Amino acid sequence: MSTIQTTTNEVNAADKSARIAAIEKQLGFKVPADLADILASCPKFTVAYDKDTLRALAVRDADERGWHEVSYDVPGKGKVVEARVCKARNGIAANYLEPYMRRRDPDCMFIGDKLPTNKPLFKDEYKMDFEDVRKETYDWLKTQELAVFCFVAGMPGKGVDAIALAPANAGFFALGLAMLQGILSKEEVTEKFNPRAIIYTAPVFRHTHFKGKQVVVHHRGDNMHELFSYNLYPGPSAKKGIYGVLINLGEAESWVTMHCSTVQVVTPYDNKTGHLSRRCERRRQE
Repeated sequence: MSTIQTTTNEVNAADKSARIAAIEKQLGFKVPADLADILASCPKFTVAYDKDTLRALAVRDADERGWHEVSYDVPGKGKVVEARVCKARNGIAANYLEPYMRRRDPDCMFIGDKLPTNKPLFKDEYKMDFEDVRKETYDWLKTQELAVFCFVAGMPGKGVDAIALAPANAGFFALGLAMLQGILSKEEVTEKFNPRAIIYTAPVFRHTHFKGKQVVVHHRGDNMHELFSYNLYPGPSAKKGIYGVLINLGEAESWVTMHCSTVQVVTPYDNKTGHLSRRCERRRQE
């Protein structure tokens, strides 16, 4: 684990440039400009290089009963508790207080860029330009203590370098993503690490912009695929969202995206149950 703390969000251009240079030196690779600006502006961020760091973060602020509360101050609503997290015998348990958040909303994905797509457009659904919301998301993240880690989306050795960014108090969400997609150790993150996908997590926007609904927005650029997760349920972003990133890159580069997930659950009574699903997508003309 590596924790970097900044002194103030009010910095001039020279100070911010120096801070970004220091961050890149510590991380060991060239950080994309928008992400670098966020990390240089936020009060503090933790870089995780293993799942144990994220497990500790998931319950870092647990009370005397063992519950870590994931809550945010939402303008116009006050304090909103998204989830309560605790240690369990077989790992970390998260309970979403709102029943709607306990499963993936099948209609939560939108496209926020102007590239060709057959998926729902953000501007059509919400009657506003996503660029404005994108900037607001960056600005909100700059006010938060954050957690960040690196991973490879897809098959190791053949996948896409990626970065996940989330509020530090939502460590359970970052942990779920790391368990689904993996996490790179400090030794694996070298100067050759070249991120082409970033997940930005901003849960409060579910309440401030989207009437409480789960929303995940894909923003595809020439060399970067940004995934904006406006909720803390991992299915639409950590799982399906990254799958969408791979499908998009595969379409651009003419390769096949295969999907296989295996889940084994061990109950407190040592019962085991498993599930295997497979999917293969080819997004190009034969």
